[in-house]
Amino acid sequence: MLEAKHVTAAAKPKGSYALPEHFDGTVNETVVYHVIRAHMNNQRHGTHKAKTRGEVSGGNQKPWRQKGTGRARQGSTRAPNWPGGGKVFGPLPRKYRTEMPKKVRQLARTSAFNARANDGQIYVIEALEFEKPKTSQMAEMLQTLELNDKKVLVLTNEHRPMVYLSGRNIPGVEVMRYADATAYEVMWSDAVVVEEAAIGGHHIAGSKAKTTTREKRATRAAAKKPAPAKKKRPVAKKKTAAPKAKKKEKSDA
Repeated sequence: MLEAKHVTAAAKPKGSYALPEHFDGTVNETVVYHVIRAHMNNQRHGTHKAKTRGEVSGGNQKPWRQKGTGRARQGSTRAPNWPGGGKVFGPLPRKYRTEMPKKVRQLARTSAFNARANDGQIYVIEALEFEKPKTSQMAEMLQTLELNDKKVLVLTNEHRPMVYLSGRNIPGVEVMRYADATAYEVMWSDAVVVEEAAIGGHHIAGSKAKTTTREKRATRAAAKKPAPAKKKRPVAKKKTAAPKAKKKEKSDA
């Protein structure tokens, strides 16, 4: 079980935080590489285009006669060796779309979080409540965590416009929902700040451990559910021997 740094909403240390079970520390580097490569391929528009010698303008006639000028033979100024001529094997519009299976993307995402957890760069913070967009408040929080010079990924439990607006003007800071974060964003960042309600797990510092909402619901459901009645085992009856019939004595005739 991996642990993360637990901080309050004011970025003050609170202790350690036990991450959920899927944070087992396993990092599949091959899967992460292929998923990030596919993500970057999907960002490309593929609209690059270079003109061939059949598409450039000019060169409708032979620039000079074949012989007698002392110069090399030329048939058209559209040739690639001429300035303004066509491009040989130039780029053409194409699609770079790369599809990846859903389970592979999920494995890469888990591996990326495990990589940051192994480095000790996951900070579990209490609920981020911003009454209004305040960049200075976000910058102060990151400075308290000593993350002001790093690329930071802030993950919220729900869509929080005030938190997003507070961090969008800070260079190297990205704010999004925890459910929307991919392996690319996690590996791009140097540190991950995630809300406690989004990641799950429980607080392990101190005597009392903080239980998650899912654990509380499971406990309540178990308390309401009546315990099944124990079935009594049937008692085996002892077999009694049948009384033997007495043989009738034959009377002498």
